[in-house]
Order: sequence, then C-alpha cells, then structure tokens
Amino acid sequence: MESCRITIRVQPRASSDGVLGFLEDGTLRMRVTAPPVDGAANIAVCKVLSKALGLRRAAVRVTHGKTARRKIVQVTGLSEAEVRERLTG
Repeated sequence: MESCRITIRVQPRASSDGVLGFLEDGTLRMRVTAPPVDGAANIAVCKVLSKALGLRRAAVRVTHGKTARRKIVQVTGLSEAEVRERLTG
C-alpha cells in the first residue's frame, strides 16, 4: 500500500477549519478551530485532512511535531502526487 509524508504548518484556534494550500517550500498550510491542548489540534488536523483527501480518519496520523505548529503527517493509501492533486484540484 502506498503512503507518503507531508509537512504541515498548522494555525490552531482559527475561526474555521480548512486547508489553505501549499507554500513554495512544499509545506501545506492548514487551520483548525481546536486549541493546542491535550492533542486536540492534532486530532483536528487528521480529521480535516482525511476529509479533504477523501480517506478514512485512520489513514492520516501525525508522526512528528505533536506539540509544534510544524508537523509531519503520514498519509496511507495515496502517493505524494495524489495528495497534492486532491488538495489543489
């Protein structure tokens, strides 16, 4: 099964959830309404990203940066090219 890792820059406590797009360095910008307390923002990141990609929630998980705004997320079931296509298309 294919999988990839993408770097994400998260803005917690935003007014709405959403995927904002990719920066020039390849980092994906996202915002979530959840606060960065007790992993709530990480859960929200996985939920929003899995919905945007059309995947099960379990197919997306934060692997690095659990307490930082910059995170690395593992996406199972899609290649990096497919992730980019679904998020920009």
